[in-house]
Amino acid sequence: MSFNTFGRVFRFTTWGESHGPAIGAVVDGCPPGLALSESDVQPWLDKRRPGTSRFTTQRQEPDQVRILSGVFEGKTTGTPISLMIENVDQRSKDYSDVAIAYRPGHADYAYDAKYGFRDYRGGGRSSARETASRVAAGAVARLVIPQVRIIGYVSEIGGDAIDAARFDEAQIGQNPFFCPDAQAATRWEALVDGARKDGSSLGAVVECVATGVPAGWGAPLYAKLDSELAAACMSINAVKGVEIGDGFAAARLRGEENADPMRPGNEDGPRFLANHAGGIAGGIATGQPVRIRVAFKPTSSILIPQETITRDGAATEMFTKGRHDPCVGIRGVPVVEAMVALVLADQALLHRAQCG
Repeated sequence: MSFNTFGRVFRFTTWGESHGPAIGAVVDGCPPGLALSESDVQPWLDKRRPGTSRFTTQRQEPDQVRILSGVFEGKTTGTPISLMIENVDQRSKDYSDVAIAYRPGHADYAYDAKYGFRDYRGGGRSSARETASRVAAGAVARLVIPQVRIIGYVSEIGGDAIDAARFDEAQIGQNPFFCPDAQAATRWEALVDGARKDGSSLGAVVECVATGVPAGWGAPLYAKLDSELAAACMSINAVKGVEIGDGFAAARLRGEENADPMRPGNEDGPRFLANHAGGIAGGIATGQPVRIRVAFKPTSSILIPQETITRDGAATEMFTKGRHDPCVGIRGVPVVEAMVALVLADQALLHRAQCG
């Protein structure tokens, strides 16, 4: 059984492969009457679009979105919204070797083990190309939660982290790394260039903060806000870890250090003196900023030969031709933002359904 749909009330299904004619998403459960056009979706796709700097894959895809259904006279109708993005710059011949042998660290063997058959061109569904569909769906989700502001950024590449004291949100859009620390961005140029020239790749950590999330969104047990966020972000290609709030660092604290003390506030709720919990307690939003950290592994497709086997089980070596991100986490920023938006839109509608 394969699952290509995510969400409970606000649901989306992605479709298509890296080297197929198109990819896209179908968004279902969107409330009617929201103003929606391609211009509301395109800016987010432009953030994720490949080929925008030497630090990303040089595949040239315009990623122009078309809305095929679910919108009439500029407003959502409440019916499924179909979003399509054409693929225009495939080079399937680059993957002829992948047809007969498995790329270590990639999903080639796992897909073969499951299906006994796979689309080896660019990895098919396992390609990060699929995430463009998520970004398009996330743009629709943002319209459902206009009170929420979602900001993502890269906080670490190849083990080199930003300095929190130099955090400047204005810098995020001023460099090709979505980096809020200008000095770190300068260091990362040399770091990523070095990996790219070596034919290798680097991992990264993406952080995302959602402000304006009202207290009460979420659920106590099986639809916890933090578990839904973790599941959403773990489903992103190349993601190997998710932390909410202090995450694993909380395991190294004492109870009094990890608490989020409260003082009297106003009609909007108490005043918190800390946010170790990342804006979520017992699976439910507290009204504080929701904070999430997402770890991206190094891109598996590299030019350095690695030991592997063929589909027939024979020993061989493999290096991957083609155009690949030397650090896939960079373009992961708009994808993480989209998944956070999709979860929050779903949770907003779930909360309204139960609590009015």
